[in-house]
Amino acid sequence: MHVYSDPASERHVNHMAGVEAPERFRAALAGAEEAGRAGARVEYRPCRVAPRSALEAVHSPEYLEGLEKLSAAGGGYVDFDTALGPDSLEAAKLAAGAAVGAVESALSGAAAFAIARPPGHHSGRAYGMGFCLLNNAAIAAAYALAQGAERVAILDWDVHHGNGTQDVFYANDEALYLSVHQSPFYPGTGAAREVGEGSAKGFTVNVPLPARSREDLYAEVFAGLLLPVLSEFRPDLLVVSAGYDAHVADPLGGMRLESASFGRFAAGLASLAREVGSAPLALVLEGGYNLNALTGSVAATIKGVEEPFGTCRYSGDVTPVEASRKALAPFWESLR
Repeated sequence: MHVYSDPASERHVNHMAGVEAPERFRAALAGAEEAGRAGARVEYRPCRVAPRSALEAVHSPEYLEGLEKLSAAGGGYVDFDTALGPDSLEAAKLAAGAAVGAVESALSGAAAFAIARPPGHHSGRAYGMGFCLLNNAAIAAAYALAQGAERVAILDWDVHHGNGTQDVFYANDEALYLSVHQSPFYPGTGAAREVGEGSAKGFTVNVPLPARSREDLYAEVFAGLLLPVLSEFRPDLLVVSAGYDAHVADPLGGMRLESASFGRFAAGLASLAREVGSAPLALVLEGGYNLNALTGSVAATIKGVEEPFGTCRYSGDVTPVEASRKALAPFWESLR
């Protein structure tokens, strides 16, 4: 596992969000170190600022220019919960660069994890929100397509729906976006009926789950929807928006996952990537605001990528899964 990071991640300060703190960066890196001590193959790699072309593949020039003006002024506010400090834009560009590096590693045959902040999946083409400035996972996916990948999937297991990522790719039939998230919850998007538009209908997959959901329900989502659709899509690359705020100890989320749950999710996705001939996983850090839980969950994820994965069967008649299957069945034979 190649781990891409830069110390600039620790210099970003969002005064509107105390939980999205610099300490998260250290806690996530501690997870990589823990995985290495447990025997996982971890190799640390520096990252560079994402090229402008990669940023503009996802974000409008006007939005990027607005961020640059705020940064030049010493900081400012993007949304009610999202602010820049003097070092924030550099950190964000390096976080996007870490995601680009993870894609380059994955396409070269090595699984990779971009451990960087601020997170990204709430940032859309012309807006930032939800602690997010640049959409790292979307930039990663768009970069992979620009490098010649024909089909790219993004799977988002953060407790919050990745509205920004969905918006960026909602009409793009080269990119498949899949999200399992808590609902009703911030940001209020991600209903099962949101399936894409135009030629990309069916290429947005949402599974909203009730608060206090445990791993057994997530397992039904993976077996009954996410893995079958991914298997049918056969992506050249799978990008994971790896948020850890669905952990039972997280102060923002309301789910009941354990650190080991994320390891099993990673094992299942890595196994599927091998089965369909996809590149190894490219993971991008999103949320997760209990520091101990973040460390343990990152460690479990990295170890999980290298662990075997057993059989996974859908039991049938699980209400949230069935609602999403019904919305998506017209577009995916595996759901009929």
